Amino acid sequence: MCLTRRQARGAIVMVTNAEVLSYLKTVDFPAMKEDIVREAEKLGAPEEVLKALRGMPPVDYHNKEEVLRSAKTEIAEETPAEKAAKARDRKHQRVAEYLRNP
Repeated sequence: MCLTRRQARGAIVMVTNAEVLSYLKTVDFPAMKEDIVREAEKLGAPEEVLKALRGMPPVDYHNKEEVLRSAKTEIAEETPAEKAAKARDRKHQRVAEYLRNP
């Protein structure tokens, strides 16, 4: 479900969009990636949230939604256009959809 994970007694714990959002409350947008990470650190964000934010491209972010799209958190559901592009991709033509790499 999420890209940022940690192991806790054999179980995978995932970072959610809500967790990341809770550490963006004091960020003044537009903001650079470094400023966003610094604010999250000031608010005591756990290492998993900081890793998700550090994984973002180094650009200006204009709002929280842009941060969530770039942060390594929950994977958005595949759009019809993305699904169609994969269907046209010869690499996936003979592989069942549930077996394909995301």
